[in-house]
Amino acid sequence: MTFKLRPWRENDIDRLVKIANNNKIAANLTNKFPHPYTRASGKAFIAHANSNTPQNINAIEIDGLVAGAVGVFPLEDIFCKNAEMGYWLAEEFWGKGIMTQAVAKMVEYGFANFDINRIFARPFGSNKSSQRVLEKAGFKLEGSYEKTIYKNEIYEDELIYAVRR
Repeated sequence: MTFKLRPWRENDIDRLVKIANNNKIAANLTNKFPHPYTRASGKAFIAHANSNTPQNINAIEIDGLVAGAVGVFPLEDIFCKNAEMGYWLAEEFWGKGIMTQAVAKMVEYGFANFDINRIFARPFGSNKSSQRVLEKAGFKLEGSYEKTIYKNEIYEDELIYAVRR
């Protein structure tokens, strides 16, 4: 499989809507990730992803197909040396080690393009796959907060994983 990160393109819309409209993906992301995932959602996302300089949200491409997204989101004020990472991958590519590669590449990109010293991610306590991705990409568990996430009428633990420059 050929894997790369690249900017989003307007012609990614059909594939984006097809793969993102999956409740198994939405279930492990914040409520800002819409479900159902519509064409309007996809257009808004691509426009947003391409509006930042330097680019902070990249498409994950596998064998010429858009397969997901990974981004770093620099914070402000007293947290200005930190960035939060978010990511998701099309279900057909789960369990193949791709997300670990994407996260590791985005960490390199984040440290090279933003004035930050720490990148963190906050997987749900029940999302063991995401925790493994982060650990394999060099992130360390910094903290755990019991039942701080409320998603789909269920309380979830919030884990904080981070990697430093």
